[in-house]
Amino acid sequence: MEDNSTDISSRLFTFKPDSYFDRTRRPVYAITYLLGFLVFYELGLILIRSQIITLSAKNVRVVSFAWIQNILVQYLNFTPAATWFITPLVVILILLALQITSKTKWKVYFKDFVPMTIECILLALPLIVLSLAINRTSAPQPENTSLANSMQAIICSSGDACDWLASGINSIENQSANLFARIITGIGAGIYEEFIFRLILICIFMMILQDLLNVKPISAIVISVMASAVLFSLHHHIFYMDGVIQIGESFSLVRFLFRTLAGIYFAAIFASRGFAIAAGTHIFYDIIAALTNVLIFPPSA
Repeated sequence: MEDNSTDISSRLFTFKPDSYFDRTRRPVYAITYLLGFLVFYELGLILIRSQIITLSAKNVRVVSFAWIQNILVQYLNFTPAATWFITPLVVILILLALQITSKTKWKVYFKDFVPMTIECILLALPLIVLSLAINRTSAPQPENTSLANSMQAIICSSGDACDWLASGINSIENQSANLFARIITGIGAGIYEEFIFRLILICIFMMILQDLLNVKPISAIVISVMASAVLFSLHHHIFYMDGVIQIGESFSLVRFLFRTLAGIYFAAIFASRGFAIAAGTHIFYDIIAALTNVLIFPPSA
């Protein structure tokens, strides 16, 4: 069956039909590969949300997840409790719709999940290297600032986990619980930020630029990627929630630039490899960052 998908990935790249690179970018692969992460994130929220994550407050850490929750509550009249379980269904349903409209094969080879995981981990490593390089070349830290605390400024989730790591780290005494909370938050950020800023936002920008404004395809892609990357980075510092503009993480030019570059990098992965690999790369970057911060560069007391 020919790939007639209209998504950005299929427009830009053509792989051998039904090859590993062709089939793993299909929406059905995103559903099946990310399903375990979605379930793990939901179960993790049950364990840690009372300490770290709330639905409507400045303490919301996975903002993209909470945006979907607020839409369900305010416009579709779901109860706040129900949104914890309905929100992942929104992701699944949209991916199902994309799979149907793509007219591609539905068959999933579960043997592909191992190389997909390896691919995501390998794609995450350049971001780790970049974060280390940026940290090393940034302004010198005061002498009384440990390497661990310096690393915390850069080796952090490209998602929403950074600020509470700095401000709320002492709220979890147990190191293993702290690591678990970081991983859960990173998984949520990996899925829902890629969903909002890549899958949804880039597609919206592309439709506006190409269909309404008749912008040339290459220009539309560049503008869409850059705009989504800047907004992705910016939303960690300021975001709209519960009808008001809220302040998130304190602004840092280094973090802002790093996350903008990360947004461009994730967009390139999304364009070439599809949503499953983009979200998986984001997830594994966050997991590696969490492991690095807690096990290798723990914050000083």
